[in-house]
Amino acid sequence: MIKTGILGSRAEKLAAKYLINNRLTLLEKNYRCKLGEIDLVMQHADSLVFVEVRHRKSQKFGGALESVGHQKQVKLRRAAEHYLVHHKLNDCAARFDILCVNGNLNNPEYHWVKNAF
Repeated sequence: MIKTGILGSRAEKLAAKYLINNRLTLLEKNYRCKLGEIDLVMQHADSLVFVEVRHRKSQKFGGALESVGHQKQVKLRRAAEHYLVHHKLNDCAARFDILCVNGNLNNPEYHWVKNAF
């Protein structure tokens, strides 16, 4: 049996590759601060993109997109604010995307929600 952390890490690697193939530039993986964690920090044109990666093997217990509730959004916003202050990017345009990596990780399907919240 594969542990959840290993699957999450693999899903994040696949997500980063998918986004890079869609013309985003990876700036940082797993940005952590006392306020939370951001899976991927990407650059897209003149905007920073804070990406939450979600993996679901099946939709049996709800989809990946539905798993990013209000509390998670608050934590992501706070972590993003910390990132912007820490990197002195006060006037930078930014958005929050969710990238759902669905199904078997050997042949995943992607659902990318730009400006998710």
